[in-house]
Amino acid sequence: MVDAEKRELTYKDAGVDIEAGAEVVELIKKSVRSTFRPGVLTGIGGFGGLFAIDRDSYKEPVLVSGTDGVGTKLKIAHALDTHNTVGIDLVAMCVNDILVQGAEPLFFLDYLATGVLEPRKAADIIEGIAEGCRQAGCALLGGETAEMPGFYGPGEYDLAGFAVGVVDRADIISGEAIKEGDIILGIASSGLHSNGYSLVRKLIADASLSLNEPCWEGGLSLGGELLKPTRIYVKSILTLIKAYRVKGLAHITGGGLTHNVPRILPASFDAAIKLGFWPMPPIFEFIQREGGVLQEEMLQTFNMGIGMVVVLDAGLADEAAELLRSAGEKVYIIGEVVKGKGETKYV
Repeated sequence: MVDAEKRELTYKDAGVDIEAGAEVVELIKKSVRSTFRPGVLTGIGGFGGLFAIDRDSYKEPVLVSGTDGVGTKLKIAHALDTHNTVGIDLVAMCVNDILVQGAEPLFFLDYLATGVLEPRKAADIIEGIAEGCRQAGCALLGGETAEMPGFYGPGEYDLAGFAVGVVDRADIISGEAIKEGDIILGIASSGLHSNGYSLVRKLIADASLSLNEPCWEGGLSLGGELLKPTRIYVKSILTLIKAYRVKGLAHITGGGLTHNVPRILPASFDAAIKLGFWPMPPIFEFIQREGGVLQEEMLQTFNMGIGMVVVLDAGLADEAAELLRSAGEKVYIIGEVVKGKGETKYV
């Protein structure tokens, strides 16, 4: 028998606020709908999102999927209480990955987990995700907001995402056609993107650096530099691959040029990267100087100012670079393919 004087327990008493979840849905509806593209068959709030592939546009459509998170860059967002850009990072890390196989991103799903759901903060995060989807031309088709009291610290949350794209089987970019003499183009990053933040955070702690102070004269605050969102290359790269035969694409994430370029190289070739052939953003020089980080470690941890690599015939390099520049990218010829063992060599 239940004690009549005993208070009735609710889900809210356990730390889960269902009404806050409903408020988040209302706050994000407009942003989410702004990402919809042809093929979306459902609105938000359902159990699953539906998307129809345009069969007339593809002879043999192949779906390409990718999943990722933002990593410990979120710790910087938590510290600065700035949450409207990390959603762009989330989308970028996923769509840039599937892009390298020639896939056009179709739709995106997100997962936001937090201890206590704060509707306005959650809306800021998801509005950032929607902005990333608009930049990538893909629909924010659905997602999950999980409230898990006691699992995350006050004000903390984690983000993960999942992207699906499509490419004709004949147009898949695999790197198999790369040969000696091909040119390597580097497309500029916007900064650190979303990799290397555990090292950066250790540097900040060890040197007692303030996120609110400028890193260098004329620069943003350190926090502002670190929260620059990851660049999304979808529209410019899709334009490029429609105009020219691209043999290989590499998204430069954790592992830097050292470990990401070899992922697309045939085993008998190396990428000879010419250091100094592109301007390095000051944030990397700051990290190397303040942390005493060796050059080798920098090159295998950070993108060093190059967020995407393109490999194509030498005769196409200048035209391809000019097309990318006209699409708003900063592009540099950073190396060439040489005989080797499937490695990145710095020259």
